[in-house]
Amino acid sequence: MTELLPDLVFQSALRTPDAPALSFGDKTLSYGELAGQIRQSAASFVRMGIGKSERVAIYLEKRLENVVAMFGAAAAGAVFVPVNPLLRPQQVRHILRDCNVRILVTSESRLASLSDILSDCPDLNSVVSVDGPPAAELAHIDGLGWSDLFEKASAGTVPHSAIDRDMAAIIYTSGSTGLPKGVVLSHRNMVAGARSVSQYLENTPDDRILSVLPLSFDAGLSQLTTAFNVGASVILMNFLLPKDVVVMAGKVRATGIAGVPPLWNQLAGLEWPAEAAESVRYFTNTGGHMPRPTLDRLRRAMPNAAPYLMYGLTEAFRSTYLPPSEVDNRPDSMGRAIPNAEILVVRGDGSLCAPGEPGELVHRGALVALGYWNDPDRTSERFKPAPGQDPALPITELAVWSGDTVRMDEDGFLYFVGRQDEMIKTSGYRVSPTEVEEIIYASGLVSEAVAIGVPHETQGQAIVIVATPPPEKPADEAAVLAACRKELPPFMVPQRVVLRDALPRNPNGKIDRKRIASELEALFKDCAA
Repeated sequence: MTELLPDLVFQSALRTPDAPALSFGDKTLSYGELAGQIRQSAASFVRMGIGKSERVAIYLEKRLENVVAMFGAAAAGAVFVPVNPLLRPQQVRHILRDCNVRILVTSESRLASLSDILSDCPDLNSVVSVDGPPAAELAHIDGLGWSDLFEKASAGTVPHSAIDRDMAAIIYTSGSTGLPKGVVLSHRNMVAGARSVSQYLENTPDDRILSVLPLSFDAGLSQLTTAFNVGASVILMNFLLPKDVVVMAGKVRATGIAGVPPLWNQLAGLEWPAEAAESVRYFTNTGGHMPRPTLDRLRRAMPNAAPYLMYGLTEAFRSTYLPPSEVDNRPDSMGRAIPNAEILVVRGDGSLCAPGEPGELVHRGALVALGYWNDPDRTSERFKPAPGQDPALPITELAVWSGDTVRMDEDGFLYFVGRQDEMIKTSGYRVSPTEVEEIIYASGLVSEAVAIGVPHETQGQAIVIVATPPPEKPADEAAVLAACRKELPPFMVPQRVVLRDALPRNPNGKIDRKRIASELEALFKDCAA
């Protein structure tokens, strides 16, 4: 019975050991081969000294070794931490330090970029480079090549025991107060998510899922777990241009593709030849609302494909989906709860909202995460007792209080209203305004600055900087944007800089973010879909 995350692969390997499980470039691993490599890497991690529930970080683009390392860490009884490959060294440093990473799996080029920060990560014991033993000597850190994991693996090495309640992964997502925060997922969270999503997507062993989203993104990771749950095949892809996705879809005869609104908007503007379109039986959208014109163009491009419009929280993996049969009737709906989850709409006092009444979305069930790593305050703000519990129950069930305002119609379908906090959700990512502002302040190019999420048709929200120039210096929008591009990953770079003589303040003397956001609400109103 599948209870732990690696069991998704191991069980499929027992059923169909020769079936293709994972492909990248010209290499393919069968389920039997993938299971073997996961077990070998797990044994090596244990031999390297990884303890139960200690962390193994993977800082790589999508490739076979990335997946083997993640599932190998989980099979060892450790916890894997997928690091977004777009992050800069200082952001990687924060993650390595925040969750006390013991082993880092990366590439030689990425390791070189981290040379200045590794000495500031005292808990890091070992670095494994997929390109061979690290070329440079690493102070207090042991360096190994990827092949060393398999040469030194011992058949007698026993992984740490684990149960489904134990930690399996920590996924970092931006926090409203600054640096990324780690969402802790258990084996149970991820296995339950795989079962639920594969159920409503009706996945089968014949599916070939094209993986274009980052594996550090919960939706990207979900593609792996969903496929492995049913014995389907995953094709990993790193792409530079949207047209590359169309070409690859045709080459591998993809049956399923997941994306976020900005990517879908680009793909909708391309020509989909028959060999690319005819095999796709479904596509999914998450990370923001898909504009209706984009959806219409995609449906024309892929006439055989069923659209699944989804909403998810990293803190609960997946939350809702709109069945394809309802897309024409309710194109603006987030859908209803996924299998094995309950979604409630709640008033400020904890009581349930009436149909049509706006309230906070609360998610309860098996997918609710274990909290934020090393952050009890933010955990207590977001993970709170589920509404409507029987007072006779002595143990409180925790649910995720999303911070998103929604409404539910008479038939139980949900509609997004707005965000309660100041987080910016752009292109499927949650971005901390504070983290962007700190980079701008460090540049010395502004006196005051705020980062605001402004409604945008294709990005969900676009990041806009509103700033005042430094004393007795001319304003330079281009220089501010250049500083951001140097220090921030692409998805965090502002779309625009707006300069003002002064920023409005509230009665407490703080910058009035709500007023600024209101003034900028129509800034991108005329953007093309």
